[in-house]
Amino acid sequence: MMQTFEVGIYNEEVRRLVQAGRNHHELKDRWADLHFFEIKARNEKQARARVHSLYPASKGYVITSIEEKNS
Repeated sequence: MMQTFEVGIYNEEVRRLVQAGRNHHELKDRWADLHFFEIKARNEKQARARVHSLYPASKGYVITSIEEKNS
């Protein structure tokens, strides 16, 4: 059974550049801020894997939270 998870994520590279008064060459400055997304998955482990595939840590993305939403 699929569950809905709320995921908090931002981009560390963008955050660092914005704080230094610069811009990322690909991403908008808004990625310096925390974003919340909903994702469907069977469990938290699968939700985390899906988020990492879309927003990889190797590109500076940081997951701050993954919480199951109550239906």
